[in-house]
Amino acid sequence: MLSSIKIDNVKIFKNVIRFVTTFILYVLVLALILGMVKTLLDLRFLLFETLDIGFRHIVASVLTIFIVIDLFKTFVDFLERDRIKLTNVTDATILIILRELALGLYSKEFGYEFILSLSALLLVLGIIRVLAIKYSPDEHHEAYSF
Repeated sequence: MLSSIKIDNVKIFKNVIRFVTTFILYVLVLALILGMVKTLLDLRFLLFETLDIGFRHIVASVLTIFIVIDLFKTFVDFLERDRIKLTNVTDATILIILRELALGLYSKEFGYEFILSLSALLLVLGIIRVLAIKYSPDEHHEAYSF
């Protein structure tokens, strides 16, 4: 009786991954909507606070929305191709670092050592992104996609 029941573990695994990825996509859509609402609410800082404070809030909100959009793009691409593209991950990481750099420069809370280290990290990520595009498995080796 038990031998007639076969469990396809790979199929179960793929279905669980698809469910989790879809759930995360819905969470990211909600985050995009809430981020847009927060950005619209941050416009009040431009009207009722100094331009510096208002601009800092708007820049932080917009860059955060870009990060969420890039993460959304990564998860959609994963659902469509069943693999994670290195360019999407490096794009999201670059946006996170740029957001932190922009906020740190506006608030003047970073020392030059920290800014130089983030700049070096940006340079390395930029090189990784260029190499990931140049040696993309989409164009060269389709056998590497999982």
